[in-house]
Amino acid sequence: MSEENPSGWAIGWAAFAAFMLMLAGAMQFLAGLSALLNDEYFVVGDDYAFKLDVTGWGWIHVVIGIVVFCCGMGVLKGHVLGRTVGVLAASVSLLANFLWLPYQPVWSTVLIAVCVAVIWALTAHGRDITAV
Repeated sequence: MSEENPSGWAIGWAAFAAFMLMLAGAMQFLAGLSALLNDEYFVVGDDYAFKLDVTGWGWIHVVIGIVVFCCGMGVLKGHVLGRTVGVLAASVSLLANFLWLPYQPVWSTVLIAVCVAVIWALTAHGRDITAV
């Protein structure tokens, strides 16, 4: 296939990345909001290497969630900046969720998997959504 005529699969992967960015951003925002609203809900052992107040983690997740969600909207509209910042934001989100693992292991693992899928889809098929 030529670059002017991407396959439906390529366009689908790009749209998948956009929707997953928006979903990951919303999930990240909710994780941060729950940490802000009830910081006593999260418990972690004393020997955790990355000690930060749960409220601090909450603000980090809220900001990352907003940025990731906005990147998803940018990718859906076909903006190059949305794709570029989307890959960077998904990478930062992946790192933040790795550090958040002791607080919410299942939630963080799901978000890490979503971020990996988004990074792959944006780097492999990100520009194909502009063909729609």
